[in-house]
Amino acid sequence: MASETKSKYPSNADQARLRTLGQQVRERLAGNPAVYKVPTEEAEIFAVGDFMTPAECSRMMELIDATAKPSKVFDLDYSSGYRTSYSGDVDPCDPFVKKIGRRIDDLLGIEPLWGETIQGQRYMPGQEFQPHHDWFHPGTSYWDFEMGRGGQRSFTTMAFLNEVEAGGTTDFTDIGISIEPKPGVLMIWNNASPDGLTNPKTIHAGRPVQAGAKYVITKWYRTRKWH
Repeated sequence: MASETKSKYPSNADQARLRTLGQQVRERLAGNPAVYKVPTEEAEIFAVGDFMTPAECSRMMELIDATAKPSKVFDLDYSSGYRTSYSGDVDPCDPFVKKIGRRIDDLLGIEPLWGETIQGQRYMPGQEFQPHHDWFHPGTSYWDFEMGRGGQRSFTTMAFLNEVEAGGTTDFTDIGISIEPKPGVLMIWNNASPDGLTNPKTIHAGRPVQAGAKYVITKWYRTRKWH
């Protein structure tokens, strides 16, 4: 029988880094009057209104349309039905994209090199992203690979870019919070608890769009330099 391949990274990998980074960002956001903390004790979720202007949202939607392809989730492709949006990384060398990325970096106070490339997503009627975590799960096929190229995902930031005619809410399914997409609003959440362990309560879903389209951008942060 073939021997099992043992992971190089324990299931609680990066706990200390997640704890320290969480405290730093928590304190930084608490000192910013533009940041609203969503009232729940089960996860750290924040929102910033008017983070992007209407013109910036329109420009980003154009970039998404130019790059979007059927979405994948590691081992699952579009045909699985788990994630049926179209998505793609917008050009990280584009000066406009750099400007938006730096603005998010500065808001959180996280080292820019720890941030992944901004990803754009487009949802048309019937398309969705079923409940999932943004953090990486031990024991999966991608665990060692992802941990080796930047560590665990610490914070998620997601900006809504347009009004959606119907549907398309972002739901934190275990907490019972449903967030309507509002243009220019930036959502932020800590993928870990204050103790530095990944938080199961951050499971969330992009609910099906019922009419119109939904555009968002997402930028994830790691616990060290992403590459």
